[in-house]
Amino acid sequence: MRGWIPAFAGMTAIIMNEDRHQPRIYRHWIEGKDLVSFQVTVKETDLYIRASSNLQRKARKAVVKYRRQLEKYIEQNPVFQESLEPLPSDANAPHIVKMMVEAGQKAGVGPMAAVAGAIAECVVQELLEYSPEVIVENGGDVFIKSLKKRVVGIFAGESPLSGKLGMEIEPQDTPLGICTSSGTVGHSLSYGQADAVVAVAASAALADAAATAVGNRVKKVDDIAAAIEYGGSISDLKGLVIIKDTAVGVWGGIKLCQTSA
Repeated sequence: MRGWIPAFAGMTAIIMNEDRHQPRIYRHWIEGKDLVSFQVTVKETDLYIRASSNLQRKARKAVVKYRRQLEKYIEQNPVFQESLEPLPSDANAPHIVKMMVEAGQKAGVGPMAAVAGAIAECVVQELLEYSPEVIVENGGDVFIKSLKKRVVGIFAGESPLSGKLGMEIEPQDTPLGICTSSGTVGHSLSYGQADAVVAVAASAALADAAATAVGNRVKKVDDIAAAIEYGGSISDLKGLVIIKDTAVGVWGGIKLCQTSA
């Protein structure tokens, strides 16, 4: 799907030093009342999780594991955290690091642009051993495995359309990453001024990196077309929505619907 529709916006992707104290009303804008909800917070990582049962202890254990892997790798390789450009592959790196590096290579950004999506993805993959359905939200970045259609509502900041538009997610399309970057909402690094860029991919790490890369290219409405073209060239990206002011560009397999928060 490619075209222009009335504007909506989204939430920014998390980075390692995000302020956890921001209200996160958008966390309840994912359909999942049939699932058990719980939260896991470890340092800057703050996950909102839904599964068939309360897997909080297992989820926390997974978060601690992957954070330790990242922290240890960054301690030994400081450039990994500092680089805003893609880095070469490291065959000896932990799996989560390899995911982030590959995502950065595909999107043309540094690996830390994929950190929130990568953590969400890794936690879901671990919890799927205990629950057939898992939804993990990490600062606006979502990785979902579902057995039924879900609607992910879109947080719009100050927009009057906030919570009134969402994305339909079909079960056969999951696991799926749905990640958002913004130059006007939140604290994540963005060189653009898009109100929101929502990227969709089978990998949440890739969706996270792609949202950042595309968002960096949008400073005004006239930039949307070129940014859509760039996003469409990113390998394995499934869909993209770019929002700036009252204009929105849509590409790929995006199913939009009206919702009410």
